[in-house]
Amino acid sequence: MVEVVRENRGNLRYAWEVLTKGVCDGCALGVAGLHDWTIDGVHLCTTRLRFLAINTAPPIPDTLWRTTTAAGLGHRSGKELRELGRLAHPMRRREGDAQFHRISWDEALDALSDGIQRGGPDRAALFLTSRGITNEVYYSAGKAARAMGMASVDSAARVCHAPSTVGLKQTIGVAACTCSLQDVIESDLIVLWGANPANNQPVFMKYLYLAKQRGARVVVVNPYLEPGLDEYWVPSNAESAIFGTRFCDLHIPVRPGGDVAFANAALKLLIERGTIDTEFIAAHTDGWDELVTSLANQSLDDLLVAAGLTRYQVSCFVDEYQSAGAAILLWSMGITQHRDSVDGVRAIVNLGLARGNVGRNGAGLMPLRGHSGVQGGAEMGAYATAFPGGLDVNETNAEKLAEQWGFPVPSSPGYTAPEMVDAAESGALDVLWMSGGNFLDVLPDPKRVTAALARVPLRVHMDVVLTSQMFVPGPDVIVLPVRTRYEQEGGGTETTTERRIVFSPEIPREVGEARSEWRVYADVASRVRPHLASAFAWPTNQALRAEIARVVPFYAGIETLERTGDAVQWGGRRLATGGVFPTENGRARFTPLDVDARSHAIHDGRFTVATRRGKQFNSMVWKEVDPLTGAGRDAIYIDAADAAALGLSDGDPVRLTSNVGSMDGHLKLARLPTRTLQVHWPEGNVLISGATADREPQSRVPDYNALVTLIAR
Repeated sequence: MVEVVRENRGNLRYAWEVLTKGVCDGCALGVAGLHDWTIDGVHLCTTRLRFLAINTAPPIPDTLWRTTTAAGLGHRSGKELRELGRLAHPMRRREGDAQFHRISWDEALDALSDGIQRGGPDRAALFLTSRGITNEVYYSAGKAARAMGMASVDSAARVCHAPSTVGLKQTIGVAACTCSLQDVIESDLIVLWGANPANNQPVFMKYLYLAKQRGARVVVVNPYLEPGLDEYWVPSNAESAIFGTRFCDLHIPVRPGGDVAFANAALKLLIERGTIDTEFIAAHTDGWDELVTSLANQSLDDLLVAAGLTRYQVSCFVDEYQSAGAAILLWSMGITQHRDSVDGVRAIVNLGLARGNVGRNGAGLMPLRGHSGVQGGAEMGAYATAFPGGLDVNETNAEKLAEQWGFPVPSSPGYTAPEMVDAAESGALDVLWMSGGNFLDVLPDPKRVTAALARVPLRVHMDVVLTSQMFVPGPDVIVLPVRTRYEQEGGGTETTTERRIVFSPEIPREVGEARSEWRVYADVASRVRPHLASAFAWPTNQALRAEIARVVPFYAGIETLERTGDAVQWGGRRLATGGVFPTENGRARFTPLDVDARSHAIHDGRFTVATRRGKQFNSMVWKEVDPLTGAGRDAIYIDAADAAALGLSDGDPVRLTSNVGSMDGHLKLARLPTRTLQVHWPEGNVLISGATADREPQSRVPDYNALVTLIAR
């Protein structure tokens, strides 16, 4: 706390207002002020406190731009760039310029508008991150892009939960969490699958603690048992804060990519034991017989090999699952950032439906979101493959949306975030417009990304702070300062993991010439399509929200929110109540999923490496050493037996090499499935391929895993 006070000492009053009046701009659990809608008491975590420094930072001094070259700034770390302060004025750097130069907003927006008109909308793309961006910004961005004829608008939801969107819509008809945080507290069993909320959503551990106090069991399905999921200190409870709380009752060390095999093996045992919910399956689902037939043709031994597990381990899981009256299956990017990630989601849904764990108290399917903006990003239509409301991009839905908006809407999907890099690399983009984010950190193979960005004739980066991608040389690079969610004109809303649309009021603060993003999108659309200016002439933020409520009916009520804590939960506490699903026939669908054990074989001398998180928020690294694991950023996690077989010890320097790059680090001994490694993200992206063939084909998400060789240095 002393460090937080020091970091915000120049604006402590404003920091206090953000904490007590604003909705957290960290993870997607949703805390308004210091409270939530589920349990009493104060909610505050270190992630939110860390973000305060960005929200209270002073403007970057003008002298910095005059005395420092772009190359000099580009060599600084993300932390060092953030510490320089807030972007305050539009800046421009043309090819051959050593420095950025200050320009007017009119010059910047004219250049952007001219670039879109000159090259045409098919050669322009817009990407939005999830850094505190509100629903209003996402909606206005998606509408503006399509008004200009641009189909290529995408957001950060693409590289985290796009597979959840695809898998859930295919099986239960809705791409959202089916339960609420209250259900976590009331559940008998919480399965944490490929997720580490202790690091990434620390407030969630409070709900998990209360569930444990009621007698809930916790199963962790992950290659590595994260220390914070084994034991954690919940600061709001005196006993836990002093002595810690043991959370994990059973650890299932599934190998990377073995999740479908594990789920299928568990289903086979459930069927063998006769502990499925036959009444629920018969009354509320389709496809069960096909799934049973598919499983009958899969050898349990082959599934165990593919999962990297023993029959005993799977049996222990089934014991827990069949004994639970109600269970929540929760997952995150350990599931969604794989080559077969959509199948991973559908496999989890199969398990949930088999025991009727949807639509009732204490039960549900929960894709745990990592950032406050990603759920709304897709639902507001800032998505290459979805219109507002999450509707598929096709001719029928485009025509319906055109009727509401009053102008033609592109009817084909545009470039997703990874495909924007492909297009830039091939010379198919003239304009790349980015709101926040950092492709150099987020996407695989940063050397390739750097070369691709450098080819784009005009790049426009809107953000609150500097990022390294802004300093990639190019023919024309413009940087625009925007307001945070707290400074945004009229306030704004976010949509939480539990589908709660929550209002964060405007907390006025002027930082140079920073503008509200929803106004910027409206301005550019009006310049490119002057005859459509009236479609973007929202007099207030509330008028914009009223339009959202009309275009996205399940967001009705968003237009009435006006104070801290005001919220409306679309769909209510639970979706699919009583087993009635939002599908055409009201029934959920099982998915037969085949597993080829041979595809999971690892040749001698190679390892599967997966990316992991340390003390960080998304790609923003807070500390060089993770306090929960004691590992530095260059740590390469390896099982002790694998290290011994190589004649290596803890701390030894080694080099990993994949088909795209190499990474140097030091070994950290851990308990992992054989021949698997873990490295920190985003540093490990140098090992990850960005090729189309290495993406999940339906969601188009990169596979953040790779095959590598390991040698001592």
